[in-house]
Amino acid sequence: MTHSNSSSIPEDRTAQTSAPLETATLPEGSTTRQLLGMKGAKSGETNIWKIRLQLMKPITWIPLIWGVVCGAASSGHYTWSIENVLIAAACMLMSGPLLAGYTQTINEYYDREIDAVNEPYRPIPSGAIPLPQVIVQIWVLLIAGLALAYGLDRWAGHTFPTMTVLAIFGSFVSYIYSAPPLKLKQNGWAGSYALGASYIALPWWAGQALFGDLTPTIVLLTLFYSLSGLGIAIVNDFKSVEGDRQFGLKSLPVMFGVQNAAWICVLMIDIFQVGMAAYLVGIHENLYATILLLFIVPQITFQDMYFLRDPLKNDVKYQASAQPFLVLGMLVAGLALGHHAGL
Repeated sequence: MTHSNSSSIPEDRTAQTSAPLETATLPEGSTTRQLLGMKGAKSGETNIWKIRLQLMKPITWIPLIWGVVCGAASSGHYTWSIENVLIAAACMLMSGPLLAGYTQTINEYYDREIDAVNEPYRPIPSGAIPLPQVIVQIWVLLIAGLALAYGLDRWAGHTFPTMTVLAIFGSFVSYIYSAPPLKLKQNGWAGSYALGASYIALPWWAGQALFGDLTPTIVLLTLFYSLSGLGIAIVNDFKSVEGDRQFGLKSLPVMFGVQNAAWICVLMIDIFQVGMAAYLVGIHENLYATILLLFIVPQITFQDMYFLRDPLKNDVKYQASAQPFLVLGMLVAGLALGHHAGL
């Protein structure tokens, strides 16, 4: 749950998690862009509740909420009733606003010096909110998220508190991602995969466990599929190259150079989606596999049009253009697994 399951999904070197949905359609410095936690915002907000919301980066909640949907679909047991809709909404609240909000806030706390270089308009480096208030917000979001996870376990009748354990695990991963001494984000591969798994595997497990059984097969498949999420995480590193170099963070663009990292990124995104399609063919879900492959085609097109030509300039444009097809592909995969489970 965590990140989805608990939804605690760390933000990248400064804003990793916002990746797939951080679009270029809002004007630079707009109030909406600022409140959503998107790149290009400006400081100046004085309302404390809007500042707290900005710390939580609402734009980063959406992939986690979507992951819960995919997990519910893959369970093969979700039915459209008022009760199930409300329970799913509660799981999304846990994964998004509460635990993803916790993750983003703790990341902002530990990244305040880096953000002073990369994103000085953020609430902490701009001085818009005192550090003690940030710490209180971290604890409130964490405790509320874990309490809701426990409540979901009670509703599902779990003899083993799967949702609570997932939430605790996700929250722990979020902490070691951002906080010393481990600070996983200092390691390009480990940090990027932790982020990728937070995008795909953890929320998926939450939805799956809530409405069905979290089987070893689903765990392994989603961890495999999360390697595509690793590629997404790398995309977000390009906007932070300057600050990462200055503070010694070994993001892939820093380690391998911008162009080489761009190629690593797109190969990770494409290859493991194709791998999932191949698995669907193997279990005779051919229609779903074909649809998934069709969703990969526009991603490759936009990679060539935007990202590979100038990763530093076109990272957000690429995300806005290509990532919707990736997340739709996730749902296709979830529906295929749910259909197979019902056979």
